[in-house]
Amino acid sequence: MPLPDQVLTRLREHGATVATAESLTGGAVCAALVSVPGASAVVRGGIVAYTAPMKARLLGVDPDVIAAAGLVSAQVAEAMARGVRDATGATLGIATTGAAGPEPHDNSPAGRVYVAVSGPSGEVSRRLDVPGDRAAVRAGAVDAALALVLESLAGDVTLM
Repeated sequence: MPLPDQVLTRLREHGATVATAESLTGGAVCAALVSVPGASAVVRGGIVAYTAPMKARLLGVDPDVIAAAGLVSAQVAEAMARGVRDATGATLGIATTGAAGPEPHDNSPAGRVYVAVSGPSGEVSRRLDVPGDRAAVRAGAVDAALALVLESLAGDVTLM
């Protein structure tokens, strides 16, 4: 079963909802989820915040966190995930930030990605170094974000 289908099945089993906060993936995580019939039962929506000012304005990411940790960081990914939960009222927030390439971004090499999931009990994040071109990095980020949701749900990491 494809990852988006697995995520939606698990969310339904938990009676949970989800929203996405995306930077380098530009809405691809949300698009993957809503490609599945019945997604509207659990997907609240998504926010694409591609720049630092939009991360602060739309997702409530503290500019001091951005300045200290950098746009491509676990701290910013986690803050984005929290912010989208707050903005949408979803049970879980999923976030992606990174350097899709081909050039480095904010002192991070191309392929450096952070994904995060935020839930009622807190956040979990993961750093990835995805090889390949821009499309491969973005696709890898989508898969990693969805896999992290499944991992979180399997252990109830973010729901407790």
